[in-house]
Amino acid sequence: MIWAYPDYKLFAILGGIFTLLYIIYLYRYWTINRRLQVEKRRLFTKLVLRTLYFLLFLIALAGPSIGSSTKEIKEEGKDIFIAVDLSQSMNAQDIGPNRLQRVKFELKNLIKSFPSDRIGLIIFSSEAYMQCPLTFDQNVLQLYIDGLNTGLVPNSGTDLNGPLRMALDRFINDEGQEVKSKSVILISDGENFGDDLEDIGSQLNDAGVKVFALGIGTDQGSTIPRGNGVIIDPSTGQPAETKIDRAALQQVASETRGQYFEISDQTQELGDLTAALERLEGGTVGTRQIETSSNKYFYFLLAGLILSLLDMILPIKTIKL
Repeated sequence: MIWAYPDYKLFAILGGIFTLLYIIYLYRYWTINRRLQVEKRRLFTKLVLRTLYFLLFLIALAGPSIGSSTKEIKEEGKDIFIAVDLSQSMNAQDIGPNRLQRVKFELKNLIKSFPSDRIGLIIFSSEAYMQCPLTFDQNVLQLYIDGLNTGLVPNSGTDLNGPLRMALDRFINDEGQEVKSKSVILISDGENFGDDLEDIGSQLNDAGVKVFALGIGTDQGSTIPRGNGVIIDPSTGQPAETKIDRAALQQVASETRGQYFEISDQTQELGDLTAALERLEGGTVGTRQIETSSNKYFYFLLAGLILSLLDMILPIKTIKL
């Protein structure tokens, strides 16, 4: 026999309370009736009866399980690609300590909320690369997130089409998975120097893939650090400045029936993003057999109730007049 809820401390406390209260009851009973003739044997019988059903109640509370059986359970989850912008503008410090470091911190917390879901990682700037395919292994994901930096990809402008098209291709070619929820978390400051997003947005929507865009940056913007200095805009000869550009991110989120969220100096909406992903209906991604035990608390509870009812409707006389 095994126990579902072996809280020995709780049982000891309940047993102690029962014992203390019963001692007080016996003392009070004996004091009131000390001039009367008390049937000690019958009083002892009542004590045994009440102790017995109290113990039965404790056993039922502990959840006794006898025997075992095999049960098939379905593993349900979602497929999520996280696409992270690694362009030079992600080094901007208008979000402390900088945009990319803040993204890495937030992502490590976000993926912990989805332990039963497959998550993949795409990195991009002017080109997109598959950093980690869809996986259940969160330890691997954490390692890849730790290693994110703007030197991993070529930096000649940001193209938001690349990661979205790569995610779409992987979703389409991923056979054998009955997943109702397929989504992309697109993380960027929004500056898009690639093609218009209308075409890829329409394709994603037709495939049932939702894009949840996460914009990071501020309206005031900042310069972009490089080494000991900053990046210079060759057209003006002045330090280049980067500001959040919401338009492209909001567009693709709207076209795919997703949502736009933001991290800025005034807005912190990562919790809202997590909640939106949790509301998505997952699908069956596999089945497995588990061994379960059968909780037999009901029999002990029923026996205790029967004895307690007998104690109430069939009282044992303890005093002889």
